[in-house]
Amino acid sequence: NKMAIASNLILATDTTILLVPADKKYAITTIVVCNYATTTDASFGSSFDMHVIPSGESKTNANKVLNTIAMPAQETFSFNTERLILEEGDSVVLNSPDSNRLSATISYLEV
Repeated sequence: NKMAIASNLILATDTTILLVPADKKYAITTIVVCNYATTTDASFGSSFDMHVIPSGESKTNANKVLNTIAMPAQETFSFNTERLILEEGDSVVLNSPDSNRLSATISYLEV
């Protein structure tokens, strides 16, 4: 089994941090979101939403798993207590009101 990571900046538009390719199945082990501000100034805070979207479906409230998670400057959020199994075409999509504050890293295992 192959372990892998993917990283991306979270934009103010929908940002796909993982899209499962054809004939693959992934177990998500951890998703980490970081506010990479170089200051603790409160004006650099942000937030994010996360959707886990089944293949062929659109982003809706029904597949939102994290809602407006507060991300103060220099904070890190870990989503690692729940396990998600994604199949071909499933995706993990994040968005933020800010396009220059947050990054996301996802760790997954091919199963």
